[in-house]
Amino acid sequence: MSTIETATLEHLNEFAELFDQYRVFYRQASDVEKGKSFLRERVKNNESVTFLIKADGKFVGFAQLYSLFHYKTLKRQWLLSDLFVNPDFRGRGLSIDLIDRCKTYCDETAACGLLLETEKTNDIGNRLYPKCGFELDSDHNYYNWWKKS
Repeated sequence: MSTIETATLEHLNEFAELFDQYRVFYRQASDVEKGKSFLRERVKNNESVTFLIKADGKFVGFAQLYSLFHYKTLKRQWLLSDLFVNPDFRGRGLSIDLIDRCKTYCDETAACGLLLETEKTNDIGNRLYPKCGFELDSDHNYYNWWKKS
């Protein structure tokens, strides 16, 4: 049995550990303290909404949403920026539970839907998202511009 809670500053230590695991999954250097500072600002400034999932008495995954606005629907759309479940807890449907909670949040906030992107090499995600009702948008190219530091 799992439960889902909305992350607050009280969850920061557990959330930061999971966030660090997520970043390492995407080949980033482990830095729990830097991640914790980043997350503290997001929560403190209400810049993201994060759902934490608890199984076997501990938090084992999260889904983090950021607000966007869609030009066609003229409504809020949520960017499902980050989704992660600890590898020891995969295969239990926890990612699906988190996605379902995000969909419910769309209803709660009168949003038009969810947008996400993942690497082409993320085999787990690329199997999961269509199973959860997401449609691959092959009509658009997504570009990033990175400020040089």
